Amino acid sequence: MKLRNPERNAAPTLEDVARVAGISPMTVSRALNSPHLVRPATVAKVKAAISATGYIPNAQAGSLASNRSRLIAVVVPQINNNMFVDTIQSLNDSLSAQGYHMLLCVTGYEAETEAETVATLLSRRPDGIVLTGIHHSAQLKKVLLQANVPVVEIWDMTPTPIDMLVGFSHEKIGARVATYLAERGYQKPGLIWTDDRRALQRKQGLLDALTALGINPLVDTPVQLPALMARGREASSQLLEQHPDVDVLVCSSDTLAQGALMAAQARGLNIPQQLAVIGFGDLDFAAANYPAISTVRIDRHRMGELAAEQLLKRLQHQTVDNPIIDMGFTMVSRDSG
Repeated sequence: MKLRNPERNAAPTLEDVARVAGISPMTVSRALNSPHLVRPATVAKVKAAISATGYIPNAQAGSLASNRSRLIAVVVPQINNNMFVDTIQSLNDSLSAQGYHMLLCVTGYEAETEAETVATLLSRRPDGIVLTGIHHSAQLKKVLLQANVPVVEIWDMTPTPIDMLVGFSHEKIGARVATYLAERGYQKPGLIWTDDRRALQRKQGLLDALTALGINPLVDTPVQLPALMARGREASSQLLEQHPDVDVLVCSSDTLAQGALMAAQARGLNIPQQLAVIGFGDLDFAAANYPAISTVRIDRHRMGELAAEQLLKRLQHQTVDNPIIDMGFTMVSRDSG
């Protein structure tokens, strides 16, 4: 059976697949879009023909017929931040197991960029959308409500999400870190902090609780995004040079905390006797670091699973009993303080 001349560089068509399989183009189309309506032997023929021809099915055409694209759009501010990687992977694993594909977009921390990105994503007709955080532009909220697609917001907490939510309270984390410092007798904290919105929420919770406890931070050193280890080390070195009496460095991420430990060790300080270091996130290296980093644990894997469960229930027309899930957090005490 003769196929198209490859020298023409024309993409294989559905008709090519039909000729190789020895069936009609209509049957090929049915096998691709509604395989449960076609005999398994016929579906196997179609798959073999697709493999032989290199044909790429038109997913958009199938989605027009079924009103489903099998795409879930996931919007995150960064992918070079380990904080989000485990959640993204877990989300992808859960979705792919149910035949969905994840379309990942990186927007940075600007609400306007996020709104533009989501508007573009909606033109691809995703079946659902996952957004990072709860602070979005009014235009984005309007567009999402009009689009009428399931939305899950992650990594934050509010009683009024756009649709569904899986997250935790950053303010409560800040307050818990403050009590942790007080319980261990630290009275001269220094902060190493990025200025993204969620980190600033944790800092505000920390500062409010410290004030109530009668503890005033000696210094607050800002760190530019992204929160790289080298930036944590540089900021901590400067802070310790100017404020050698600091007894604990509280960092907005484990990555910055790792840099802070390097800065402290370079100065010959004993950890935690002379200087304690506290991080956030309980990233994979935190427990294995030397010394192991005291931090706040977020179950990032479970967050992805729960977000996928919410979307899949909605897509399968099931009732979402709990559209707002507060995952909470755990304060983890280790060798660094």
